Amino acid sequence: MKVLFIGGTGVISSACAELAVARGFELTVLNRGQRKTLPGVRQLTSDITNPAATAAAVGGEHWDAVVDYIAFTPAELEPRIALFRGRTAQYIFISSASAYAAGESVLGLFAKQTGVRRTAAARFAGRGISRDDCSSVVDLQ
Repeated sequence: MKVLFIGGTGVISSACAELAVARGFELTVLNRGQRKTLPGVRQLTSDITNPAATAAAVGGEHWDAVVDYIAFTPAELEPRIALFRGRTAQYIFISSASAYAAGESVLGLFAKQTGVRRTAAARFAGRGISRDDCSSVVDLQ
């Protein structure tokens, strides 16, 4: 299976990348190239927020699945879906909103476990609200 991960080097996506490689997937990651990728993983370097540069980086390639780990708003997600329409059989949007949306207890736990100040954790958690909106965009495609 030929798969593209948008991101691919973060906490969740790197664990998924390890599993994909272990299962024999032909994995490509598309990211800014600021972190090392796993052996056996092909790297495409582009800032996904720059549609023209990303279109150039992906060229005419096609994938069985494109998995997006880093969209946070519908405004970010919609051009990505447009870019990969016709280049993939399946576009998968991974949202971690459920990890941040449970309220104060999750924020407190996140702040305590990571050492991030509670106000910073709250700002980060607020991103989950937009991710719910993104899920609506994906459902409409």
